[in-house]
Amino acid sequence: MTRADLADHIRLSRTTVSEITASLLDRGVISVSEDDTPRLGRGRPAEILTLDPAAGQYVGVDFAHRRVRVAVANAAHELIASDTAPYEQADDWPTRVDAAFALIERMAEEHELHFSGVLGVGIGFPGPFSPRLPRGESEPVAEARRAGAALVVSSFERRFSAPVVLDNNTRLAALAEAAWVTATEVDHLLYVRLSAGIGGGVVVSGRLVTGATGLAGEIGHMTVGGHQRDCRCGKRGCLETVASIGAVLDRCRDAGVEFDGIAALAAAAEKGDPVAIGALREAGEATGHVLGSLAVALNPSDIVIGGEIAQIADVVVEQAAATIAYELVPVGGAVPRIRRATLGDEGGAIGGIIALLRGTPLLAGYHPSVDSPPAEPRLRRSAP
Repeated sequence: MTRADLADHIRLSRTTVSEITASLLDRGVISVSEDDTPRLGRGRPAEILTLDPAAGQYVGVDFAHRRVRVAVANAAHELIASDTAPYEQADDWPTRVDAAFALIERMAEEHELHFSGVLGVGIGFPGPFSPRLPRGESEPVAEARRAGAALVVSSFERRFSAPVVLDNNTRLAALAEAAWVTATEVDHLLYVRLSAGIGGGVVVSGRLVTGATGLAGEIGHMTVGGHQRDCRCGKRGCLETVASIGAVLDRCRDAGVEFDGIAALAAAAEKGDPVAIGALREAGEATGHVLGSLAVALNPSDIVIGGEIAQIADVVVEQAAATIAYELVPVGGAVPRIRRATLGDEGGAIGGIIALLRGTPLLAGYHPSVDSPPAEPRLRRSAP
């Protein structure tokens, strides 16, 4: 835009806009080019102001149970790099942070990124976590997560000397699915991620929901009728005991076929292995029962199923959709759109970047774990 365009758009005087843009030019945040639009007369061409992509980066980090995903956007809000690195589920938080930093260093070399101008870091944190939960010695798991989150935030603050936003990684993935490169943001959305653990996110009336203590969206610990396996949360029959990666592999093992991890399960499902397909169908059905009950209460327009289990075979989403359709109240003929997640494994990291940019009404009135910087435009994927 030209300075005159900016002045008209934000309703400031041209003198004020010129002062602000002069400061941004001095800091290298924006660059200038001449307007090559054909014009009448002999006047000087207007100058076009553009965000300088090289002025800095936004970093999104998603710590899942077994891997870390890092996504990087430039100052023009284009996604320029994304990669992942594994670790063990039992690894402590210093080890996981070290894995993230090693991945960032590798990405810097492979993509020729310097990371000297990081403008913010958005971090997705796994498991039920909220800093608003009351403290108590009787809650050692919650206190351990709180300590882990504090270590993660302080480590990234020291590394990059930039603002850090931390929130539940699955809720950030829901944010990304509702706001990533869409003509209009989704006002009513249910999101579930079927991975090593299971979590979710809820968008109601155009707002990402956290709940009273910040634990909204813990879909993985809703119980499913007919299932009695013990869950790590202390209950029985949670969705996580049926539709997580470990649960599906256990179901196959119980049926007499043992797969050495998610890749082997995916390969078997692609070949139509009946044991693999049966376990995945059971996971889809259980997921559908939970999402169907939530859909009756919340009336979403979109239901999005993500995570590795959803990516393995169409049967997971297809079975979930069929079960949801059965659960819905047949009023008015309106049914939600049910789909596999668009962003796959990148969702949580991209959601972290979107939370930094704050260019979405979905975050109006939202209180993340760490305050984020002022509003800026929405993220978009750069051209190849």
